[in-house]
Amino acid sequence: MRAAICEELGSVVVREAEPPVPGPGQVLVTVRAAGVNFVDALFVQGRYQIKPPLPFVPGSEVAGTLPAGERVLVMCGLGGFASQVAVPAASAVPIPDELDFPRAATFTQSYSTALFALRDRAGVRPGETVLVLGAGGGVGLAAIQVARTLGARVLAVASTDAKQEAARAAGAEATLNSGEDVKTAARTWSDGGVDVVYDPVGGALAGPALRALRERGRYVVIGFASGDIPSLPLNQVLLRNRTIVGVDWGAWSMTNPRDQRVLLDELLGMVAKGDLTPVAPRTEPLSSAARVMDDLLSRRVVGKVALLP
Repeated sequence: MRAAICEELGSVVVREAEPPVPGPGQVLVTVRAAGVNFVDALFVQGRYQIKPPLPFVPGSEVAGTLPAGERVLVMCGLGGFASQVAVPAASAVPIPDELDFPRAATFTQSYSTALFALRDRAGVRPGETVLVLGAGGGVGLAAIQVARTLGARVLAVASTDAKQEAARAAGAEATLNSGEDVKTAARTWSDGGVDVVYDPVGGALAGPALRALRERGRYVVIGFASGDIPSLPLNQVLLRNRTIVGVDWGAWSMTNPRDQRVLLDELLGMVAKGDLTPVAPRTEPLSSAARVMDDLLSRRVVGKVALLP
């Protein structure tokens, strides 16, 4: 078995490794694709709140086959950047025919976060307007598609022409460059202010995006991909009765596994019906794991990347 192994913080080495042996209640998955997420790179850098003991194999999201050949997707936490992984049998979810392995391996985290955040936490309703920051990344593109499925209009903010093009292809009605006057442009586009801001980035855009909200608008905090946790002016929350909504889908899904399975089944049903068409990720060989994670941390990735063992 080959695996990308973190032997010291800040780097991974791809080499031969002992194959995993499934324990009680576990199954062995032959990995056909492994999604690369921001959290995987944080694990390797030692910048996540959970710090696994060295050495470890990063990779939290995979798609592959069971010994009998059934196609499944799995959120595994660790161990995914390898040709095989042992996981609890209950965590292996059948993949619908509409998803190939790379799309399935980059689906669960981004789309579950989007549906949990926009529908269950922010209560997005048909006809509302959603401003998506970081719209060219995997989390942002998923948010655009889910918001459109919920009946909302989307204004997307992204840092490059390629990312803006990807956002429009995902369903954004309009796009902005992150260097523009986001507050003024968003207010003009939405006739006075957007209903919801979806922010996985943090940093300098947080203040202008908060001010772009209309009366009773909701600011949804997803994460801080910029590396900068903003200090939001609370007077802007008080004014116009705005709300800040925190979203920690990862912790919620671990403490509410049955509810997460219902959420995931809903999303896969949307895919099967054609209501969601996940964006095809860029694919790279497992040997490129270190470079891909560096690209992700540097925000050079458009959409998602899947490693092929």
